[in-house]
Amino acid sequence: MAVTTDIVRTWRGPRVVMRELLAHGRREDRAVAYVIAACLLIFVAQGPRLSRQAAGFDLAPGAEPRDITEMLSYELFAWLMIWPLALYIIAALTHVIAKIVGGKGTFYTARLALFWALLASTPVLLLYGLMAGFVGPGAQTQVVGAVWFAGFGWIWLQCLREAES
Repeated sequence: MAVTTDIVRTWRGPRVVMRELLAHGRREDRAVAYVIAACLLIFVAQGPRLSRQAAGFDLAPGAEPRDITEMLSYELFAWLMIWPLALYIIAALTHVIAKIVGGKGTFYTARLALFWALLASTPVLLLYGLMAGFVGPGAQTQVVGAVWFAGFGWIWLQCLREAES
């Protein structure tokens, strides 16, 4: 199936989709594509918020607005170079913890669970980025952020349960 269809299906039944992804066998290229796509979409979600900051909104009193090019460059580097490496480490740590409590998966299955959960939760994160850029900090933006956080956590937990069973 298409990745977008699988993302929608993941919000309804993450374990079923994870089982199907695992049935494809060990596909490291697919896992890397998932983490890079997720990180790229997260970078895109940062655009409205950074644009708002560069325009001078939401700054501390007396603070100067930063250059949008500088902020975008730092975000791009962070999301396409640093975060993928950090996510590999987080996935390895979760696999070790799962192994301690009786998990039967591999480092690959734990990686796939984390990377897929992150990619599947990016539509809500894109909405959060729009809210942060157009509405700014406030209760509405925080609610969308909480929905993303809860959704990501639930999807990741369910995918990890499937990956380690």
